[in-house]
Amino acid sequence: MAVNQPLQSRPQALGLRPGELVRVRTILEIGPTLDAQGSLDGMPFMPEMLQYCGRTFRVSRRADKTCAGDGVVRRMHNAVHLGDLRCDGASHGGCQAACLLFWKEAWLERVEDEAAMPPSPSPNGAESTITETLVAATTESDTANEPRYRCHATEIPNASTPLRFRELDQYVRDAHNWGVTKIVRGLVVELFNLWQSFARRHLPRTLLIADARPYPFIRGPLPVRKGATPSGRLDLQPGELVRIKSKAEIEATLDEANNNRGLCFDGEMSRHCGRTARVRGRVERIVDEHTGELIEMKSECIMLEGVVCEGDYHRFCARGIYAYWREIWLERIDESNGNGNRRRLPACMGERPPSG
Repeated sequence: MAVNQPLQSRPQALGLRPGELVRVRTILEIGPTLDAQGSLDGMPFMPEMLQYCGRTFRVSRRADKTCAGDGVVRRMHNAVHLGDLRCDGASHGGCQAACLLFWKEAWLERVEDEAAMPPSPSPNGAESTITETLVAATTESDTANEPRYRCHATEIPNASTPLRFRELDQYVRDAHNWGVTKIVRGLVVELFNLWQSFARRHLPRTLLIADARPYPFIRGPLPVRKGATPSGRLDLQPGELVRIKSKAEIEATLDEANNNRGLCFDGEMSRHCGRTARVRGRVERIVDEHTGELIEMKSECIMLEGVVCEGDYHRFCARGIYAYWREIWLERIDESNGNGNRRRLPACMGERPPSG
């Protein structure tokens, strides 16, 4: 791999659009674009991406805009997302966050006909050396002798720059991903929430709209203290069909910070209230985006198929991260009679003991 490779020696930006067909270059082609840490412009090429080398995919969205763990909207250059290709966490301690992968355009080439693509070369010694370097670059030493991982999520701050609301050219790029209607609607919401933030700081309480909360006005009523929010136990398993409860039902389980046992219910999640979805899996461990540490989830955490952030209330971020759900926010749908009738279960079946 090259170290501090001059920009002019790298493949040029492609300016890809959603829907275009691309081929992921081989690792021998990608290797020269990477620095000693296996990264290009701060974004690592992770071992989990190797399985896609030499294959063709369609661009699902441009990754011009993204957010880090603190929710700050950031600008990224010459990157896209391909289909629904997600990290399987195999080289990152079994992380189950299933993050959408970032692909720098230098790692791709535009193709017109998938059938005309030449076969990928057979593995050789040079490929193995690059792979070993990529694996070694996934972790950093730690004084506690516990690995700290490097991945796309942890390296977003290094691979991007903060993006201000008033930089208008971003919305032109956003329209390529989402369409004009969503951008106009989202900007109206963003402007309203900016007003709410101003009003909270400067106006008397009697003049506030919904207590100056941001739209869509989520209001947890319970005190912020340990044990104040309830739990529900369903023991959901992958493949089961569930209904997401109404916004009002979920709000009743939240504290004033809109958390249930430390897990936030935010505006993006409220869009899915009332819909049905299948359980993708139970999330037991994820890499912390701030520290790189692998953390164990202490309470139940459910991921639902296809229920991801659409960026409506995060300035059109394209990361498509999965939402995490408490079981008390869901109800199982009984499919045993073949017609999908719902069988409501008790909203709360007692506090579940912590798992860790």
